[in-house]
Amino acid sequence: MFKAELLQEIRDRFHHVDQCPYQGSRIFFENAGGSLTLKSVVEVSAHFASIPDNQGRDNPASRELVRVINKAREDMMTFFGVSEGVVFTGESGTELLFRLVRAAIFGSAEGGNVIGSTLEHPATASARSQWSPIAGKENISIAHDKDQAMVTAEHYLEHVTAETRVATIIQTSPVVGMAVDVKKIAAAIRSKSPDCFIIVDSIQHAAHGVMDIGAIGVDGCAVSGYKVFSRHNYGVAWVSPRLSTLCHEKLDGTADNFWELGTRDTGAFATFSEVVNYLEWLGSQLTDSTDQRTRLETAGHAMAEQEQHLVDVAINGAEGRTGIRDLPGAFILGGADNPHREGLVSYAFANKPSVEVVSELNERGIRTHLRKADYFSGSVLTPLDMDSCIRTSFCHYNSKEEVLMLLDALNEIISA
Repeated sequence: MFKAELLQEIRDRFHHVDQCPYQGSRIFFENAGGSLTLKSVVEVSAHFASIPDNQGRDNPASRELVRVINKAREDMMTFFGVSEGVVFTGESGTELLFRLVRAAIFGSAEGGNVIGSTLEHPATASARSQWSPIAGKENISIAHDKDQAMVTAEHYLEHVTAETRVATIIQTSPVVGMAVDVKKIAAAIRSKSPDCFIIVDSIQHAAHGVMDIGAIGVDGCAVSGYKVFSRHNYGVAWVSPRLSTLCHEKLDGTADNFWELGTRDTGAFATFSEVVNYLEWLGSQLTDSTDQRTRLETAGHAMAEQEQHLVDVAINGAEGRTGIRDLPGAFILGGADNPHREGLVSYAFANKPSVEVVSELNERGIRTHLRKADYFSGSVLTPLDMDSCIRTSFCHYNSKEEVLMLLDALNEIISA
């Protein structure tokens, strides 16, 4: 757990930590739907929204915009933990993943198959199902372990062949919060199909641990700004050198590895630098190293530890409060003792509809979310014969005291 003084410093850097401008006092446990926003992100975004100049002009303002964008690209590379390849922005993480999957499917060798899992978000699953048949490739969707809410290297090995052209992997499920071993899965895929293009959805993971894409042997990755302490309407992607030059939408006359279309939003780049600045600051509170990447890794590990403690309190209880696992009729997706859980607990009660629990928590000022068996979550909920669940998602700025208040509220709601 963070010391009280550091946790307060962390909370002071975010907007609306314990107050909703529309509801009043509230606890925010809806971080999987979008994290809180850094105050510096809002300030920087407003500043660049006011600038009338564009990049590529011969004037001081334009040159400053170019400098900000170039600096942000360096920060993005450091954030992803990569030393080569291309980083670029787009409309959202979902839009970027669609583009990466499409480019890989059409740019890979003819025939063969494309593979992913039922644990994935539609950002990759829908992209596979949409483009694979058009490209004449078989789309294989691996069934995840519904009890553990996990997909493993062994699951992939059962289906990957030498004819596998493209593979997608979700790093962390936004429905159940389970983090998969991307590095091990990627290695398993490469053992059978060395030239397979591997694309990772890190949108849920980015705010909850270390991003180390350069060490896991993949070709593409995307995150969303609003999921990692920034704002909506932009995502950031990284592509490996070999994926970067596959055929994709680009302007005539631009380099083969150029992916951005139209004038870039300097504010998006600048706000992502603020995310990196924040992580570097947090890391600097916990290590003596002055190296930026080391500080980011330190921050990532510390965030994961903080969230693991919050998850443990929520599931098992503390200070006389009954944990979720011991409340009457409770069912925790993925199991109560799953070691792969990352900052999120999804659950339901046999004697109380999830929609009512979420509503009553909200009336008490505790923000959670109802996940339904729809196109976002059906692949996880339907195999369990569930129509919905309560998703309670934490982030490192949440406190133990807030979790205890959640448990008090749940005990009242379920007992009633």
